[in-house]
Parts: sequence; C-alpha cells; structure tokens
Amino acid sequence: MADREQPVTLRTRKFLRNALLSRKQMVVDVLHPNRANVSKDELRGKLSELYKANKDQVMVFGFRTQYGGGKSTGFALVYDSKDALKKFEPHYRLVRIGEAAKIEKASRQQRKQRKNRAKTMRGTAKTKGGSKDKKK
Repeated sequence: MADREQPVTLRTRKFLRNALLSRKQMVVDVLHPNRANVSKDELRGKLSELYKANKDQVMVFGFRTQYGGGKSTGFALVYDSKDALKKFEPHYRLVRIGEAAKIEKASRQQRKQRKNRAKTMRGTAKTKGGSKDKKK
C-alpha cells in the first residue's frame, strides 16, 4: 500500500475544553492530496500524538470528504481518561473502536411482528396459538 506513505496534514479549529465531560473537543480538517481518504484509526493515532494522549482516549467521527477530494472535515474528542470515554460516549461509538461488544438482537421487523402476534393473544387463554373468534 503506497497510500499509507502519502503525507497527511491535520489542522484543528473551534477547539474547546469541556471540563464537565472531561474532554477536549475540536473540528479536524485533514489535508490528504493524492490520497482517497484517511482511516479513522490512523487519525486517532495522529491526534493522540498531537495532544499527548493515549490512542484509547481519542474518538473521531463525522468525517466528510470535500468535493474533488484532498480534504476531509470531521469532529474529534480527546478524553482525559479511558474511564471518561467509556462513561460519556454513546455505546455505538464504543463498539466502533472495539471498547464494547455489540448487542445482538432480532431485526426491527421481527420485533414488530412478535409484538403484533402477542397483541392477538392478549386476554385469552394461552393454550391455543392463534385461533381468533370474530363476531359478526
């Protein structure tokens, strides 16, 4: 992969120190000419070096590549500790970086179908499955 050797420039703006959530938050501009994109994992590594934090304390998301390529813009959060990251980050973002396990559940359609089947059984003896007596 010759793509990895291409230079990447990071610029941060709208930097804010959020003491209540024990993090630094910023908008990140990534300049990557001659390269399609930069992985979030690589960006986390570069930001952790830049802000002298562990890679496990950095969260990046919301990156959009500008039309024509060469520049992407997204958001970054640098937490003071790994505990703060686990406490304040949404579960789906923790799953993305491998800090939490994904909760496996039935599909949305299957859950709705199960709910509607249970509604037909409400108030009846549960011995018979789906026999309905409709009065006319």
